[in-house]
Amino acid sequence: MMMKTNPGNFFEDFEVGQTLHHATPRTVTEGDVALYTALFPSRFALQSSDEFARQLGFARAPIDDMLAFHIVFGKTVPDISLNAVANLGYADCRFLKPVFPGDTLSASSQVIGLKENSNGKTGVVYVRSTGSNQHGDTVLDYVRWVMVRKRDEAAPAPEAVVPDLKTVVDPADLRVPEGTDFSRFDPALSGAPFRWNDYQVGEKIDHVDGVTIEEAEHMMATRLYQNTAKVHFNQFTEGKGRFGRRLIYGGHVISMARALSFNGLGNAFTVAGINGGRHVAPCFGGDTVFAWTEVLDSAPCPGRNDLGALRLRTIATKDRLCNDFPEEGDGVILNLDYWVLIPS
Repeated sequence: MMMKTNPGNFFEDFEVGQTLHHATPRTVTEGDVALYTALFPSRFALQSSDEFARQLGFARAPIDDMLAFHIVFGKTVPDISLNAVANLGYADCRFLKPVFPGDTLSASSQVIGLKENSNGKTGVVYVRSTGSNQHGDTVLDYVRWVMVRKRDEAAPAPEAVVPDLKTVVDPADLRVPEGTDFSRFDPALSGAPFRWNDYQVGEKIDHVDGVTIEEAEHMMATRLYQNTAKVHFNQFTEGKGRFGRRLIYGGHVISMARALSFNGLGNAFTVAGINGGRHVAPCFGGDTVFAWTEVLDSAPCPGRNDLGALRLRTIATKDRLCNDFPEEGDGVILNLDYWVLIPS
């Protein structure tokens, strides 16, 4: 009898060069935006107010860049990481076009690398995933690598192919939304007085606030993205695993850290690219997340005098304050290197 259910791909099912077209296109709604706002304490004015967005040249408020990322990411899970042990990292991500309520997002991925782990039980799969809207425009693309279980531990290892990935997205390749004019932004409405020139390379910002991640909220967020990875949902199986409980989706931590960064980076309205990122340690329901950020670089936006780009490194911790700017060790759960656009 033909199997009608999808067990997901295991490590030996992937081949370098393979293209995967992911199912279930998703129309983004105002309800998605409201739920995302309820889940994360994000207060960026551009994503909060249609009127504020129109003043800057947008037709209406775009959705949060990380919401677009998570929806595209969620499309890829049934084909790439349903049998994952952990998502390991990101690289070479660019946000190419704003997404608005009413847009429909689809995703596809290409396998660009494979490497079996020394234990013979798992392997690392590297993919480049692309999200497109209903017009066929690419709204974002990125590379991620994920540790995936083998179906058969005796299956021979494929030839190892580890892609040569960019360590930094060239600021000249960052996209500024067309038709916009950020010189018209009102700092009284944005809630932050600081502009691009007010930030110095090497500066460190403790975002002060902390938010406890509740188990139910995490599961609601992951369902919002239609992310079906077993490690986030199934306590029956994960209770027998190495942690004895479900893992918080790493993207949930990214969104929480991004939302917390408003306190100190309130005019960093747009995430333009992700250079790299690591989920340094697992996060669980009941953990309280804090964050701090270092300014790594600063670059003008070519052809624009109303915007500049900041390269930031945000560190998130669990159950640990960030007033001493921890970088590694106990409590550090995320290390994210990314570009934002900010009015000059």
